[in-house]
Amino acid sequence: MTTHDGTARRVLLLENIHPDAVTRLEASGFSVETAAGALDEDELCRRVGEVDVLGIRSRTHVTEAVLEAAPDLMAIGAFCIGTNQIDLPAATRRGVAVFNAPFSNTRSVVELAIAEMISLTRRLTDKNADMHAGVWDKSATGSHEIRGRRLGIVGYGNIGSQLSVVAESLGMSVWFFDTADKLALGNARPCGSLEELLESVDIVTLHVDGRPTNRELFGEQELARMRPGSIFLNLSRGFVVDHGALRAHLESGHLAGAAVDVFPVEPAGRGEPFVSELRGLRNVILTPHVGGSTEEAQQDIGNFVAGKLERYVREGSTALSVNLPPLEPATPPEHCRLLYIHRNVPGVLAEVNGLVARHGLNLDAQLLGTRGEVGYVITDVGSDPAPGVVEALGNLDTTIKLRVVGPGPAAGS
Repeated sequence: MTTHDGTARRVLLLENIHPDAVTRLEASGFSVETAAGALDEDELCRRVGEVDVLGIRSRTHVTEAVLEAAPDLMAIGAFCIGTNQIDLPAATRRGVAVFNAPFSNTRSVVELAIAEMISLTRRLTDKNADMHAGVWDKSATGSHEIRGRRLGIVGYGNIGSQLSVVAESLGMSVWFFDTADKLALGNARPCGSLEELLESVDIVTLHVDGRPTNRELFGEQELARMRPGSIFLNLSRGFVVDHGALRAHLESGHLAGAAVDVFPVEPAGRGEPFVSELRGLRNVILTPHVGGSTEEAQQDIGNFVAGKLERYVREGSTALSVNLPPLEPATPPEHCRLLYIHRNVPGVLAEVNGLVARHGLNLDAQLLGTRGEVGYVITDVGSDPAPGVVEALGNLDTTIKLRVVGPGPAAGS
């Protein structure tokens, strides 16, 4: 996949993105550079100057300064679920499409949550510690099955709803709370408030997104409302829980156990020190943000996001983009395709079509979508456009970004 001067489109992939992503992008003609770890803002600004596509995971932050340093950047792939590490408004203002993997690691997170529920209700953390200390204790005191337990899910999105189904299949009763109206799956019961859920269940698990309003969602007040002897899990975002309050409720015996996979501050890479108020508690399972870290999930994420990036560069498809209007052309361009990202104001489509007509181009197909302050028009024309029409479109006051793509290996130029 090449630029107008025949050089390959450049891709920079950070944070050990699965090699299947590299294979797929290289097979499509991209020139791919990889780096094992995250980059800080200064280093990333130095590396993105001529990059067309950037791939990251959760630890690399794409700030406005980074976007300013990347004039050629067309798309960012977040090879994970969350996109709060990307300045989405700044990317949108520059016409940079952002894609993520909202479904690929769902099963992996669900299985970890189930494993942790079983481990905590069976007191396997205690049994394991005792055995390593040479203590043999077969007592069943405090150990329970999860069958018949009441599970409360906070956040009933892709992960929460699938967890609901799996938990029911294991004999659990499920309650859930979400700020949006969600269809209950199976026999799950929606709660009218978070307080209602907390007072009704034996196990509480958080599966909320990273929006700023979820910061410190769960603190002293919420933990105090949980039933005595309850279990608490957080596999969503580190900043949604007050860890000091959580430790206090664990040490007091009000909560029987907890499992935490995400933290307010996380080490930048493997081998760096991990600091948490929750360290040293026998009834707490701590994992290093590995909810979606299975080989199956990472392979699926690599293929999924790489495919979205490839189709956007080659064809202009923004299906499942988190920031641009979602348009999906039915077929690749037969002759030439104009991809026009613009400010969402009245009259743009008429202006675009007037320019196309005045330059003698037949319009084969067209899609228009808007999202907030941004609009996106995909226009297929019956022949290669003269330089004049491209220049005229690029000079419109409403223009954010304009690209021209066509069929074959040179697509995306």
